[in-house]
Amino acid sequence: AESDLDLGNYERFLDINLTADHNITTGKIYREVISRERRGDYLGKTVQVVPHITNEIQDWIERVAQIPVDETGEPADVCLIEVGGTVGDIESSIFFEALRQFQFRVGSDNFCLMFVSLVPILSDEQKTKPTQHGVRDLRSLGLSPKVIFCRCPMPLEDPCKNKISAFCHVNKENVISVHDVNNVYHVPLLLLQQNLHRIIANELKLEGRMALDSPDMKSWSDMAHRVDGFTESVTIALIGKYTGLQDAYLSVIKSLKHASIACERKLNLVWVEAAMLVDKENMEEYESAWEKVKSADGIIVPGGFGNRGFKGKCVAAEYCRKNKKPYLGICLGFQAMVVEYARNVLGWEDANSAEFDENSTHPVVIFMPEIDKETMGGNMRLGARNTKFTHKHDDGSTSTTQILYGGGDVVSERHRHRYEVNPEKVDEIHNAGLKFVGRDETGERMEVAELPRSQHPFYVGCQYHPEFKSRPLKPSPPFHGLIMAATGKIDSFLKTNP
Repeated sequence: AESDLDLGNYERFLDINLTADHNITTGKIYREVISRERRGDYLGKTVQVVPHITNEIQDWIERVAQIPVDETGEPADVCLIEVGGTVGDIESSIFFEALRQFQFRVGSDNFCLMFVSLVPILSDEQKTKPTQHGVRDLRSLGLSPKVIFCRCPMPLEDPCKNKISAFCHVNKENVISVHDVNNVYHVPLLLLQQNLHRIIANELKLEGRMALDSPDMKSWSDMAHRVDGFTESVTIALIGKYTGLQDAYLSVIKSLKHASIACERKLNLVWVEAAMLVDKENMEEYESAWEKVKSADGIIVPGGFGNRGFKGKCVAAEYCRKNKKPYLGICLGFQAMVVEYARNVLGWEDANSAEFDENSTHPVVIFMPEIDKETMGGNMRLGARNTKFTHKHDDGSTSTTQILYGGGDVVSERHRHRYEVNPEKVDEIHNAGLKFVGRDETGERMEVAELPRSQHPFYVGCQYHPEFKSRPLKPSPPFHGLIMAATGKIDSFLKTNP
C-alpha cells in the first residue's frame, strides 16, 4: 500500500516493517463503516460519526497493535499512535474524539498522551505561549498530555520548563527539550539523556519489562557520533523529474545517507532535472546539468511516471554505461537502462516503453496484463515480493547484486509499478550482455539487471524499490553498492565477499 512519509521515518528509526493497515486515514475508516452498513452489520441503525466512526478508529488501533512488526513474530509491547497536523484541525477532530474515548476503553495505565510543541525564540527569550495554547485546546477536547516535547533551536532553559510545567499541568521532568543537534541520529540519544524511557515505563507500568538501567543504544550512539567526524565526502547526482519537490525522493535520500554512513562519507547530493540533459534549446541549463553528471562520483535514477524526463534518464544511463560511472537505476531508472541498451547496443532504434510509445516495434517495457488501464488509483503492483537470483554471469561469477545481498538466493523487496520488461525481449537483451540476474518466482518478471564486473564497476538496476527497507544501521544493499563503487571500495568488498 501507499502511505504517509512519516511511516517510513518510524520504520527507519525503529527498524520495523509496518503494513498497509498501520496507515490509518479518514477515507479508510469511512469506507469500512460504509461497507459494514451495506452488509447490514448495524442492523438498520442510523450510522453516525459518534459512535460508529469513533468506534471503528478504536477497533482499528487495537487490531493493528497486535500485528507483529519485527523478527520476533510477537505483538509489540507499546503501540505508538501519531495524530498528524495541529490541534484544532478539522481533519483530525474525529481522531481526537476517538482517542478521548480510547483512554477510558484501555485504562490510564495503558494510555500515555504526548504533545509536540514549538517553543520559538523571540528577542533572545524562549516563548511558552504556543505550548500553553496548544495544551489548552487539547484539554478542551478531553485530552491532557502527560509528556510535552518542546521543539526549540536551543536547549530548553529551566525557567521555561517550570513555566510549561505549571501552566500545562505536567511534571517538570516530563517537559522534554528537543533542540537542534548535529545530526538527526542524535535525537534518540537526546531523549534517552532526559530519561524518556523511564517516563514511559512509569506511565505505562512497564518497569519490569524494560532495560531501564542499561538500554542497548551503543551501536546507535557510535553511528551518530561517527557521522559528526566524517571529513571526506561522496558526490551523487540524482537524476529525476520531481527535483522541485524533494520529498518525492525522501526514501531515496535517506537510503543514500545510510549507505554513505556505512562507507564513512558525507553525502553531497546534487540534483539534476532529467529533461535538462536533452534540452539544448536552454544551453546554459543543459551544460550545467551535464557538468553535474560528469563531476559526480555516482549516479542514481529513481522511479517516476510520465514521459517528461525519460529521454534524459536514458542518455544518463548511456553515459554511465560507456564511461564506467557507477549507476543505480530504480523502477523507471531500471527501465531506462533496458531501453537505452536495446537502442544503442542491440540497434533497435525505436525501442521504448509502451508507457511512452504504444506503436514502437520494439516495446521492451510493457503494461502488466493484470493491471486495469482505466482505473489509475491503487492498482499498481504493490508491496513486498520475492526476487530470485536465477542467473550467474557468463564467466560463472555470482552477480554483484546477489553478493551485496549476502549471497542468498532469494530476497524480499517492496514494489510499486505498472510496467515491466517485456518477457518476449528478455532473452535477446540478456544474451547481448545486459544480464537479468534477478527475476520473480515465476521467472517471467525481470527484477534485477546488471553489467558484468569485467565490463563495468557498478551498473545495476532493479524494478523494485530497495529504498523502502533501508535502515541507518543496515543500509540497502543496492545503495551500499553504489556508494562503495563511488568511493572506490567495491572491489575490496567483492573480493572479501565472493
